[in-house]
Amino acid sequence: MFRLHHLLPFAALATVSVYAAPSLAQTIIDEWSSVTAPPAPVLTAVTVDPKTTALLMLDFLKQNCAPNPRCIATLPKVQKLLAAARDKGLTVVYSHYPNTDISNILPDVAPQGNEPVVLGILDKFEGSDLDKILKDKGIKTVIVVGNAANGAVLYTATSAFFHKYQTIIAVDGVSARTPYIEQYSVYNFVSAPVIGGKVTLTRTDMITF
Repeated sequence: MFRLHHLLPFAALATVSVYAAPSLAQTIIDEWSSVTAPPAPVLTAVTVDPKTTALLMLDFLKQNCAPNPRCIATLPKVQKLLAAARDKGLTVVYSHYPNTDISNILPDVAPQGNEPVVLGILDKFEGSDLDKILKDKGIKTVIVVGNAANGAVLYTATSAFFHKYQTIIAVDGVSARTPYIEQYSVYNFVSAPVIGGKVTLTRTDMITF
């Protein structure tokens, strides 16, 4: 009884302390307006082997790119990268999504000759021949550009990494409806478990062949 008698005040104090302590953990909803964006990721200049590199042109479509000024603004840089890639003999692969077809790809960056086109929703590897197309051509590295940053780009680039391709994202060739969507999509490749820091972030003018 003596020992219990002496322990009771401490138990009571602990109970009061628990209920009196201010809550340190908040949800993101509580903190939403005070969140500060992290520093922009470092962009890395890259040199790729044209024989083993493919340029993935994701969902540059009349339905999603043409109405979006942010997507339209990327086209001159994407066109320049596309022209350089073709000049050096890179494999170029296009994508579109259900209820669209090849004719819906914007004329500014449309496929030429026998450049393959795959159909997919978010991850363009899923349910398509993309992996087979790349492997049949001996591709080891993919450069990703496209719309939308939080759709085709995010999911296809992530899938490319897990399919064991060296994955490069030209961030100035990537667009979404808002800057915030582009920002969090790009930052995912810096911070995500497993993949974070292992995908190369660059600009179209920092890629050489």
